[in-house]
Amino acid sequence: MDYAKESLKMHYDLKGKIEVVSRAKVDSKDALSLAYTPGVAQPCLEIQKDVEKSYELTRRHNLCLVVTDGSAVLGLGDIGPEAGMPVMEGKCVLFKAFGDVDAFPLCIKSHDVDEIVNTIYLISGSFAGVNLEDISSPKCYDIEDKLKEICDIPVFHDDQHGTAIACLSAVLGALRFVKKDIATAKFVVNGCGAAGSAIGRLLVNMGAQNVIMVDRFGALYEGIDAKLDRIQSYLATVTNKEHKQGTLADVAKGADVMIGASAPNVFTKEIMQSMADKAIVFALANPVPETSYDAAKEAGVAVAGTGRSDRPNQVNNVTVFPGVFRGAIDVRARAITEDMKVAAVYAIADLIDEKDLREDYVVPDAFDPRVAPAVAAAVAKVAIEKGLARKIVDPEVVRANTAKRIGR
Repeated sequence: MDYAKESLKMHYDLKGKIEVVSRAKVDSKDALSLAYTPGVAQPCLEIQKDVEKSYELTRRHNLCLVVTDGSAVLGLGDIGPEAGMPVMEGKCVLFKAFGDVDAFPLCIKSHDVDEIVNTIYLISGSFAGVNLEDISSPKCYDIEDKLKEICDIPVFHDDQHGTAIACLSAVLGALRFVKKDIATAKFVVNGCGAAGSAIGRLLVNMGAQNVIMVDRFGALYEGIDAKLDRIQSYLATVTNKEHKQGTLADVAKGADVMIGASAPNVFTKEIMQSMADKAIVFALANPVPETSYDAAKEAGVAVAGTGRSDRPNQVNNVTVFPGVFRGAIDVRARAITEDMKVAAVYAIADLIDEKDLREDYVVPDAFDPRVAPAVAAAVAKVAIEKGLARKIVDPEVVRANTAKRIGR
């Protein structure tokens, strides 16, 4: 299928992939009086007395904001907020289909951090969570961190954390298959933008002791003479303990795992063949990865994966954000934390039994019906254990309800 041609036709035909559907009938005078004035005054007064009732008396309890400034849309760059709307609508479709989360797109006509933060904060009382999307780095870090400080609902930048969680769940499966350990394996992450940096941080948080980050300036190390953003500066202090220098080709020698969140076709045959025995390669550049699945296998890589749905071991954020938000909003979590992210990684990875692992099956498929319920339950469990839940729900009930909601 010519996806570009057919997608454009579909968008012209549909004129938008989402719509507002009324849950209340307005087919009589009494029905009108219940849904609107005068009856509607009573729930307003209840919420005035206790703002938490907004979760019980309005759709807020299931509503997530999907927001962008259009500065880093897919691989297209800064194409503007209006041009980002098809992607935001698409994300809303995925929220509903894979997590039964109602999501609303918001495209902000500003690149100013404080304007964006203030805009989101001022309307945050209408939502149970905020999903940041397609915002360029390093601006995305500041927006997320500032919102976390002032909002009492979960804020999650999917390009960072969704990618990292999806990637690490695949990495864990691959490590189990080749019988290597995350603590002792040598990792190389190519790309220090939003996704790559998040992958590096999550690797460290999950116990990886030997991680080297690589960008255009070469290997990242503490004291490097390069202009770094604050996240890269942090990574320089917690990775590459031996201060190795050089290009990707230099530091990839002997690596057990190489992850790309960078540019097309930069993982050459020579680089992959220089890696350790039973090497693992995940090439996540989109739409053209750092190497194709077939090229990686031809180079002798034991386990390979990309972001493409037409090849095995797809690393796909859709396995992450619907379940993460489902679990978080079901217990009315105040935030999404590092512990929740790690729990989501293991929830996805553990769905594949040891005996079922294969070189072409180390991570569950995006349509695996177990994924969203497992992630939702894991996130809800951590939120409750860490005192971040305003509503206590048994995680297994969250799992069962999620499965029922999405009909899987």
